[in-house]
Amino acid sequence: MKKMTTGWVLFIALCVPMAPTVAAGLSEGSRQIYLLQKDGTEQSIGELVFSATPTGAFSYKMTLDHHLFKDYFLSMKEMKCLEGPELWCFIPYPYEQPRTVTADDLRWLEHDLLFMFKKPEAFGANFWNGIYYKMELTDEGIRGTAKALDLNLLASPPNDLSQPPVGEYDIDTADLEKRWLPFIEIR
Repeated sequence: MKKMTTGWVLFIALCVPMAPTVAAGLSEGSRQIYLLQKDGTEQSIGELVFSATPTGAFSYKMTLDHHLFKDYFLSMKEMKCLEGPELWCFIPYPYEQPRTVTADDLRWLEHDLLFMFKKPEAFGANFWNGIYYKMELTDEGIRGTAKALDLNLLASPPNDLSQPPVGEYDIDTADLEKRWLPFIEIR
Protein backbone atom coordinates (compact mmCIF):
# COMPACT_ATOMS: atom_id res chain seq x y z
CA MET A 1 0.00 0.00 0.00
CA LYS A 2 2.88 2.39 0.84
CA LYS A 3 4.40 1.91 -2.65
CA MET A 4 1.04 2.63 -4.25
CA THR A 5 0.55 5.85 -2.20
CA THR A 6 4.08 7.01 -3.02
CA GLY A 7 3.39 6.35 -6.70
CA TRP A 8 0.18 8.42 -6.63
CA VAL A 9 1.89 11.31 -4.85
CA LEU A 10 4.65 11.31 -7.48
CA PHE A 11 2.08 11.06 -10.30
CA ILE A 12 0.07 14.02 -8.94
CA ALA A 13 3.22 16.09 -8.35
CA LEU A 14 4.26 15.58 -11.98
CA CYS A 15 0.81 16.30 -13.40
CA VAL A 16 -0.11 19.41 -11.42
CA PRO A 17 1.58 22.50 -12.91
CA MET A 18 3.56 24.86 -10.74
CA ALA A 19 1.39 27.56 -9.17
CA PRO A 20 1.36 30.72 -11.30
CA THR A 21 2.42 32.94 -8.41
CA VAL A 22 6.04 31.75 -8.58
CA ALA A 23 7.76 30.85 -11.83
CA ALA A 24 11.51 30.87 -12.41
CA GLY A 25 12.29 34.06 -10.51
CA LEU A 26 9.08 35.97 -11.19
CA SER A 27 6.49 36.26 -8.46
CA GLU A 28 3.55 38.40 -7.49
CA GLY A 29 4.15 41.52 -5.46
CA SER A 30 5.79 44.89 -5.41
CA ARG A 31 9.36 45.59 -6.61
CA GLN A 32 11.44 48.76 -6.70
CA ILE A 33 13.05 50.00 -9.92
CA TYR A 34 16.66 51.19 -9.53
CA LEU A 35 18.92 52.90 -12.05
CA LEU A 36 22.60 52.26 -11.32
CA GLN A 37 25.69 54.30 -12.06
CA LYS A 38 28.95 52.63 -13.14
CA ASP A 39 30.22 52.73 -9.54
CA GLY A 40 27.13 50.90 -8.27
CA THR A 41 25.42 53.97 -6.79
CA GLU A 42 21.72 53.37 -7.21
CA GLN A 43 18.64 55.54 -7.36
CA SER A 44 15.13 54.21 -6.91
CA ILE A 45 12.89 55.73 -9.58
CA GLY A 46 9.64 53.86 -9.06
CA GLU A 47 7.75 50.69 -8.40
CA LEU A 48 6.45 47.68 -10.32
CA VAL A 49 3.60 45.53 -9.06
CA PHE A 50 3.39 42.05 -10.61
CA SER A 51 0.17 40.01 -10.68
CA ALA A 52 -0.14 36.43 -11.93
CA THR A 53 -2.45 35.78 -14.88
CA PRO A 54 -4.31 32.53 -15.66
CA THR A 55 -1.90 31.88 -18.58
CA GLY A 56 1.15 31.74 -16.32
CA ALA A 57 2.39 35.18 -17.40
CA PHE A 58 2.54 38.18 -15.09
CA SER A 59 0.82 41.48 -15.70
CA TYR A 60 2.48 44.53 -14.22
CA LYS A 61 1.68 48.08 -13.26
CA MET A 62 4.52 50.59 -13.27
CA THR A 63 4.55 53.80 -11.25
CA LEU A 64 7.50 56.17 -11.62
CA ASP A 65 8.28 58.72 -8.92
CA HIS A 66 7.92 61.85 -11.07
CA HIS A 67 9.12 64.03 -8.18
CA LEU A 68 12.65 62.78 -8.93
CA PHE A 69 12.45 63.93 -12.55
CA LYS A 70 12.76 67.53 -13.75
CA ASP A 71 10.61 68.90 -16.54
CA TYR A 72 12.43 69.81 -19.76
CA PHE A 73 10.96 71.12 -22.98
CA LEU A 74 13.11 69.50 -25.67
CA SER A 75 12.41 69.51 -29.41
CA MET A 76 8.83 70.66 -28.89
CA LYS A 77 8.13 67.91 -26.33
CA GLU A 78 7.87 68.04 -22.57
CA MET A 79 10.11 65.38 -21.06
CA LYS A 80 10.78 64.10 -17.55
CA CYS A 81 14.55 63.87 -17.02
CA LEU A 82 16.93 62.87 -14.26
CA GLU A 83 19.84 65.28 -13.87
CA GLY A 84 23.45 64.20 -13.56
CA PRO A 85 26.50 64.22 -15.84
CA GLU A 86 23.90 63.55 -18.55
CA LEU A 87 20.19 64.21 -18.73
CA TRP A 88 18.47 60.84 -18.60
CA CYS A 89 14.99 61.41 -20.03
CA PHE A 90 12.18 58.91 -19.68
CA ILE A 91 10.48 58.11 -23.00
CA PRO A 92 7.08 56.46 -22.45
CA TYR A 93 6.27 53.73 -24.97
CA PRO A 94 3.64 55.51 -27.09
CA TYR A 95 1.33 52.65 -28.12
CA GLU A 96 -1.08 50.23 -26.49
CA GLN A 97 0.54 47.10 -25.13
CA PRO A 98 -0.48 44.24 -22.81
CA ARG A 99 2.02 44.99 -20.00
CA THR A 100 2.79 41.33 -19.42
CA VAL A 101 6.01 39.39 -18.96
CA THR A 102 7.10 35.80 -18.52
CA ALA A 103 10.32 34.36 -17.16
CA ASP A 104 11.47 33.93 -20.77
CA ASP A 105 10.15 37.18 -22.24
CA LEU A 106 10.67 40.57 -20.58
CA ARG A 107 10.35 42.61 -23.80
CA TRP A 108 7.20 44.56 -22.88
CA LEU A 109 8.86 45.68 -19.65
CA GLU A 110 11.96 46.67 -21.65
CA HIS A 111 9.69 48.78 -23.88
CA ASP A 112 8.16 50.50 -20.84
CA LEU A 113 11.57 51.61 -19.51
CA LEU A 114 12.99 53.49 -22.49
CA PHE A 115 15.24 56.50 -21.95
CA MET A 116 17.14 59.05 -23.99
CA PHE A 117 20.41 60.61 -22.86
CA LYS A 118 21.88 63.97 -23.71
CA LYS A 119 24.54 66.31 -22.41
CA PRO A 120 22.94 69.10 -20.35
CA GLU A 121 24.47 71.78 -22.58
CA ALA A 122 23.34 70.15 -25.86
CA PHE A 123 20.41 71.71 -27.68
CA GLY A 124 17.17 69.78 -28.22
CA ALA A 125 16.47 66.09 -28.06
CA ASN A 126 18.37 63.55 -30.14
CA PHE A 127 16.12 60.52 -30.31
CA TRP A 128 18.88 58.42 -31.86
CA ASN A 129 20.48 58.56 -28.38
CA GLY A 130 17.94 56.09 -27.04
CA ILE A 131 18.61 53.66 -24.21
CA TYR A 132 17.00 50.23 -24.22
CA TYR A 133 17.69 48.14 -21.11
CA LYS A 134 18.06 44.52 -22.23
CA MET A 135 16.81 42.59 -19.18
CA GLU A 136 17.26 39.14 -17.72
CA LEU A 137 16.22 37.31 -14.58
CA THR A 138 18.87 36.87 -11.90
CA ASP A 139 18.81 35.40 -8.40
CA GLU A 140 18.27 38.93 -7.03
CA GLY A 141 15.47 39.94 -9.44
CA ILE A 142 15.62 41.51 -12.89
CA ARG A 143 18.78 43.19 -14.18
CA GLY A 144 19.20 45.15 -17.37
CA THR A 145 22.16 46.55 -19.28
CA ALA A 146 21.89 49.66 -21.43
CA LYS A 147 21.85 49.10 -25.16
CA ALA A 148 21.74 51.75 -27.89
CA LEU A 149 18.44 52.26 -29.71
CA ASP A 150 17.35 54.85 -32.25
CA LEU A 151 14.01 55.85 -30.74
CA ASN A 152 12.91 57.24 -34.12
CA LEU A 153 11.97 53.60 -34.79
CA LEU A 154 8.88 54.27 -32.65
CA ALA A 155 7.77 57.37 -34.56
CA SER A 156 4.96 55.41 -36.23
CA PRO A 157 2.96 52.53 -34.77
CA PRO A 158 4.05 48.97 -35.51
CA ASN A 159 1.89 46.85 -37.83
CA ASP A 160 1.15 44.38 -35.03
CA LEU A 161 0.47 46.04 -31.66
CA SER A 162 0.41 42.64 -29.94
CA GLN A 163 4.16 42.09 -30.52
CA PRO A 164 7.01 44.21 -29.13
CA PRO A 165 8.38 46.14 -32.13
CA VAL A 166 11.99 46.49 -30.94
CA GLY A 167 13.91 43.37 -31.85
CA GLU A 168 17.45 42.14 -31.39
CA TYR A 169 18.56 43.71 -34.69
CA ASP A 170 17.27 47.15 -33.65
CA ILE A 171 19.48 47.43 -30.58
CA ASP A 172 23.23 47.84 -30.54
CA THR A 173 25.95 47.87 -27.92
CA ALA A 174 26.24 51.07 -25.92
CA ASP A 175 29.47 52.58 -24.64
CA LEU A 176 28.76 51.78 -20.99
CA GLU A 177 31.87 53.66 -19.81
CA LYS A 178 30.44 56.90 -21.19
CA ARG A 179 26.88 56.44 -19.94
CA TRP A 180 25.75 57.80 -16.59
CA LEU A 181 23.19 55.08 -15.76
CA PRO A 182 24.23 51.94 -17.64
CA PHE A 183 22.27 49.44 -15.51
CA ILE A 184 18.77 48.90 -14.17
CA GLU A 185 17.64 46.53 -11.42
CA ILE A 186 14.18 45.56 -10.33
CA ARG A 187 14.06 43.90 -6.94
